[in-house]
Amino acid sequence: MAEKFERHRQPWKVDEVQKLHQFAKKDMSLKAIAKALTRSEESVKDRAKADGLTIAKLR
Repeated sequence: MAEKFERHRQPWKVDEVQKLHQFAKKDMSLKAIAKALTRSEESVKDRAKADGLTIAKLR
């Protein structure tokens, strides 16, 4: 029987948080920020919300 794969939450490093703040100020999209930080969109969204940042909604 194969083992079940579980994804574990990785703690945010100081430099990642600083980059997140910079990207949010530049009005980058959620998808672009997630790709630049190599994190999921959900993770980036949650961290931005916790820090009181707003992510641009590009259409």
